[in-house]
Amino acid sequence: MIRITGTGAVSSAGWGVPAMMEALDSGARPELSELVRERKQGEPVSTPVLRVPAAPSTLPKSPRLRRVSPVSKFAAAAAMEALGAERVAKAASGEIRLGVVCALFNGCVNYSNRFFGEVLADPSVASPILFPETVFNAPSSHLSALFNSTSPNDTILGDGAEVYTALEIATEWLLRGDCDGVLVVAPEEIDWLSSEGLRLYSGNAIPSEGAAALYLEMGGEGPQLLSIPDPVLLGGGVDRVAALKEAAFAAEASDDGRTLLADSRSGVASFDAPENEAFRAWAGPRFSVKPVLGDCFGASAGHQLVAAVERLRRGDANEALVVTLGGNEQAAACRLGR
Repeated sequence: MIRITGTGAVSSAGWGVPAMMEALDSGARPELSELVRERKQGEPVSTPVLRVPAAPSTLPKSPRLRRVSPVSKFAAAAAMEALGAERVAKAASGEIRLGVVCALFNGCVNYSNRFFGEVLADPSVASPILFPETVFNAPSSHLSALFNSTSPNDTILGDGAEVYTALEIATEWLLRGDCDGVLVVAPEEIDWLSSEGLRLYSGNAIPSEGAAALYLEMGGEGPQLLSIPDPVLLGGGVDRVAALKEAAFAAEASDDGRTLLADSRSGVASFDAPENEAFRAWAGPRFSVKPVLGDCFGASAGHQLVAAVERLRRGDANEALVVTLGGNEQAAACRLGR
C-alpha cells in the first residue's frame, strides 16, 4: 500500500503548506505584482503576476543552494518540508534510499534568459556559472545532492498535468523495491516570456510560480494513493470533455456525494469550459487552487494534490479525485483515500 506521508509547498501565499491552505480556505488571492519587460523601442510591457514572497529567515541554509535558480530553491524548500527533519537526516546518512522525480513544464527560465542574453551581448564575458542552471534537470539534481541520495533520479517534461506521470514513476520504483521513499516535486518559476505567453490565450490569466512536493512510501501514516492510471492523451481533434471523463473513470472515482473533487479550473471561462461540462453534475465537495494561487504551470497540479491530501488528513472527505486538464498533451487524474 503506497501512502503519501509528507507534503510541502511554496506558493504565492507563502512558504509552506500551512500558508497555502490558509489562503485556499479563505479564498483570498494574494496581492498581485507587476513583471516589467523593458524594450529598446516603445513603452515597457507590464504583466500582472503572483510572485512567491521573499524567503523567510527560518528557511534551512545549504551551501549547495547558494547560487541556484529560484525554481531549484522552491523545489528544495517544498522537498524539505515534505521530508521533515528526521527523514532528511536519515537520507543523508544512507538509512533511507531516497528517489527523486521532478515534473516540469516551464523549467529554469530565469537563468536561461540571463545566460543567453549575456551570450548575445558579448559571448566573451557570459558567465559560465549560469549555464548549469539553464538545464531542465537542475532542480532534480540539486535535490539528490542536497539529500546525499544515490538512488534513482529523474526529470520529466510535459504540460501542466505531468506530475501524474511522476507519481506513476514513483509507484513503479517503490513496487520494484528500487527506493525506500520517493520525492515527487513539481516546481516552476516565471519570466516575462512565459507570463506574456500565457496571457496570449487569455488576458484574465494570472501567471504565478512556486512548488509542490509529495513524499511517497510503502506503508507509513498518511492518505493512500489508491489509483494512478495512465493519462489520456490530447491529440488533434480529441474532445477534452470526453478525455476528462475518461481520466476520472480510469481512476475509479465514485461520485457518491462525499468524494472530494480537486480540479484544475482557473477562473478563466475559456480555460474552464471543458471541466465545467465534464463535472457539471458532480455531487460532492469541490475546490480549485488556481483562482487563488494563480496559474503556476506544472506546479499547479502539484498544489492540487497537496491541498487534496491535506483536506483528507483533516477529515473533509474519505476519498478525493484529483484531475488536471493539461494544456496540449494530456488529461490526468488520480484517486486518494484516507
